[in-house]
Parts: sequence; structure tokens; C-alpha cells
Amino acid sequence: MKKVFVTAIMLIGLTTSIQAQKFSKNAIGLRIGDNDGFGVEVSYQRGLSARNRLEFDLGVRNRTYRDKGYYYDSGAVKLVGLYQWVWNIDKGFNWYAGVGGGVGSYRNNVKNDYPDNGAFALVAGDIGIEYNFDFPLQLSVDFRPEIGFGDYRYTNNNLDTFGPDIALGARFRF
Repeated sequence: MKKVFVTAIMLIGLTTSIQAQKFSKNAIGLRIGDNDGFGVEVSYQRGLSARNRLEFDLGVRNRTYRDKGYYYDSGAVKLVGLYQWVWNIDKGFNWYAGVGGGVGSYRNNVKNDYPDNGAFALVAGDIGIEYNFDFPLQLSVDFRPEIGFGDYRYTNNNLDTFGPDIALGARFRF
């Protein structure tokens, strides 16, 4: 009876460890896109389970444009953290949704006027689709709506505005 019990426990443990290895615990890569201008983020994902994960993105944004005789050169550095739920569509395809927030700083140089620098915070949602290849590569496209709070010139030349951040991602899974 002891042998049957020990064998059953070992089989349950083996099944659990096989289940746990069906998803990658970590992924690191780039997320490229922006809601206004061009931005690149270093993106890290940490799997909590096969259905939940954390994502952290550290990036820079840059925007240069002319408006009403003024030349604007602005940029930002921001860190965003998201909690995501992941659902499998078919084999390597997943879709995901999440919520989170972030912080950052910006510079806004108006060439015919005055420079403006400051800090901000944001809340964000996230929805996207990804494909995990048989080798350790993940490609994704996502939509991250953001609302910023802080100094008054942060988002779209006006704070407390909606910013639809759309990006492509490529990550190495390990």
C-alpha cells in the first residue's frame, strides 16, 4: 500500500511540474510604438502562472513638431508596471488584458518660448494578442490606453488626457 501511495504522490508531482513548464517564466525584449511620436521600451514579463503575469516596461519617448509658429521638441522617460491575465486562443496564440500604472519625467522645449520639465504618474489598461513560436520568440501587438496626472504639459500638450499607446513587441522567452 505504501508503494502505491508513494507512486501516486510522485505521479501527481511529475504532472504538476510538467504543467508548470508549459509556459515560460520570463521574457525580455522590446516594445516599439507610441501614441504620439516614437517610443522604445525595454519590456520584461514575469509569469506568475500559466494564466497570470507581470509586465514591466522602461522606455523613452520623443516627439518633434511645429504648431502655430512654434517648434516643439519633447520627450519622456517612463516606467510602467502591468498585471495581465492571459487566455489561450489556439496553440501558440494568446490574448491578454491587464491593468497597471506608471511614473516618469518629461522635457518639453518650445524653441520660440520657454522650456518646461516635470514629472507625471499614469494609470493604464492593456489588451493585446501574442504568438509564441516553438523556439523562444514571442511577437505581440497591444493597445495600452493611458491617462496621465502631474505637471500640466505632460500628455498631448495638456495633462489629464487620454493617450492610446499602440505598440509591437518582440521578446525572448526563457
